[in-house]
Amino acid sequence: MLREDLQVIANKIPNKSRVLDLGCGDGSLIFWLKKNKECTCYGVEISSDKVLQCLDKKINVIQADIEEGLSIFDNIHFDVIVLSQALQATLKTELVLKKISCLGKEVILSIPNFGHWSHIVDLVLGNMPVNQRLPDQWYETPNLHFATVNDFEALLHKLKFKNVSPFYLKEKQNGKAKRVFFFPALRCTTAIYQFRKI
Repeated sequence: MLREDLQVIANKIPNKSRVLDLGCGDGSLIFWLKKNKECTCYGVEISSDKVLQCLDKKINVIQADIEEGLSIFDNIHFDVIVLSQALQATLKTELVLKKISCLGKEVILSIPNFGHWSHIVDLVLGNMPVNQRLPDQWYETPNLHFATVNDFEALLHKLKFKNVSPFYLKEKQNGKAKRVFFFPALRCTTAIYQFRKI
């Protein structure tokens, strides 16, 4: 079973696409796409443990940092580049967005929405948010940049990406997720974006 945002991403990817999944984790999305949509997939992951999990699934994976190791894909064409729940952990976010947009026809990425109302309440009460979506304490989190959906959409506009299509998701504790249409900046927990290269 795929994580909710990965299921939305998987549904957006056409059959038989060439997919590069950056920060692919344990390879769940790639495994699902190969099995259900006959996609040709490659993954990039920095964690040794997760790379081993990918190899157990017989997934094509390269251990690399997505900020430093993408040049090996410069001469390879992909239909879709996926970056799920990893952008906020990059140091040079603008540079990563520009680079990945040049690697394929389309980019699909997901980010946690730090502007969700529950995070605002935590901050008003004097605490950094810790919950199902952000499970780490502030001193242990891999997240370097904390963006709201409004902040992120302003960055996409600044970088002049085309055909930006947002999908706002509200994940619940019981594991069921719903699409959010109204007041997404406060109500969505995860935002998924599909856009084209510059």
